[in-house]
Amino acid sequence: MPDPMPKVLVADDDEGLLHTLGWILRDKGYEVISVPNGDDLLGRMDRERPDLLLLDIMMPKVDGLQLLEQVKRQEQWQDLPVLMISSMQPEEATVKSLGLGAADFIPKPFRVRELVARVDARLKQFREMRRVREEAKTRAEVVDILHEVTDSLKPDEIYHILTRRVARALHLSKCAIVTAAPGADRGMLVAASENPMLRNLEIQLSRYPEIRRALETRQPVLVSDVHTDPLYADVRREWARDGIAVPTRSAIALPFFLRGDLAGVFFLRTTDEDPALVQDDAAFAETVIRAAVSALERAHDLEAVKSDREKYQFLANTDPLTACYNRRAMLDKLEAELDRARRYDLELTVLMIDIDWFKEINDTRGHLVGDSVLRQLGDSLKREARSVDIVARYGGEEFTLVLPETGLEGGTAFAERVRHLIESHNFVETGEPVRATVSIGVATFTHGSSGSVETMISEADAALYRAKREGRNLVRTNQ
Repeated sequence: MPDPMPKVLVADDDEGLLHTLGWILRDKGYEVISVPNGDDLLGRMDRERPDLLLLDIMMPKVDGLQLLEQVKRQEQWQDLPVLMISSMQPEEATVKSLGLGAADFIPKPFRVRELVARVDARLKQFREMRRVREEAKTRAEVVDILHEVTDSLKPDEIYHILTRRVARALHLSKCAIVTAAPGADRGMLVAASENPMLRNLEIQLSRYPEIRRALETRQPVLVSDVHTDPLYADVRREWARDGIAVPTRSAIALPFFLRGDLAGVFFLRTTDEDPALVQDDAAFAETVIRAAVSALERAHDLEAVKSDREKYQFLANTDPLTACYNRRAMLDKLEAELDRARRYDLELTVLMIDIDWFKEINDTRGHLVGDSVLRQLGDSLKREARSVDIVARYGGEEFTLVLPETGLEGGTAFAERVRHLIESHNFVETGEPVRATVSIGVATFTHGSSGSVETMISEADAALYRAKREGRNLVRTNQ
């Protein structure tokens, strides 16, 4: 969705200048609001919510510097860029203006290109600052939601936490989660923010075309207005035929995936009394869902485990972010596999996998994206591995694979397949793609060698660092 037209409010006593500034700035793509003599400036600002203020210092009815001081005393306008314009001596006017919080000073008579360049520069700074603050606020809200989500070990509880917290964050009246399969006529409403008692309620998907579209396309669907969107044409005819008045105004359906498979739809709605949903709302909800997937997968895994003892064992052995084995569990299993290889004269291979330049992903795209990369890499490794293989997160951005009954040739071929898979994978389902590569070290135990767990890990690690030194995105072996 394109950004709204930047709004510039101009306060000056010269009607000719107001007309000229309005013409220049509108020609450059700005919306311009003129305030002759600065009359009721604060009231106009509250009504118009400008992105930038151009304010004359010397006006017959009011002192522009006093107006500037009043503006900057208002908390909501403290960051607003204010450009002062005046025929006063530039040095004196600049010192006074900047001292009161102005962003810049433009002397009269001004040069058009210089004026436009200064307006452009200050607006870009203001919008970037606002974007950074909004991102920081969004990140904090997501982290807060995830803290609550990860404390729960049951899928039903997580679904209800997500609907309640996202509805609160976006000020929505309705937020729900529906599980369903593509092409299904019915779905199961498993949680709804407007009624926490609603759960496992069967619904007809024909009444919710955005949910059906999201399930079919596996892509987010935004309906800005259900009363005009073509997607709702058949449903509107049913409403008219049955005399039904539906208060829904807009809706978003976001498909989500567990273990890479489509699991259901996150469903947001507003009523006629609420502002319409926009793309930013969908982006926020999608960020929350993607980040919560790991907790949902772990909760579903726990439900499949019968006894409390098995559940505690599962939690003790599993990395909470990726749902792979953790380092301690991997070392225990590697010890057992190594004993078996010695006893039955078998080969055994260990891969050490490290994401190249992972810190740069965290620094440029944020830790939530970094966590998503780790989760998706873990999922990819588990899909590629055999049922007898052991996939573990060794720590940080490092993963370990233990390949029983696999020699150096087979282990190296598998490592190359993994390296190519990761190199070609887009680690973000929507938005700007995130690309990553991995370096892989391969170490193999063969009959007659005196390998131990420590030596195998050490040899695989040494091979990994060879791959790093020789250029990254490589596979290297201990032989």
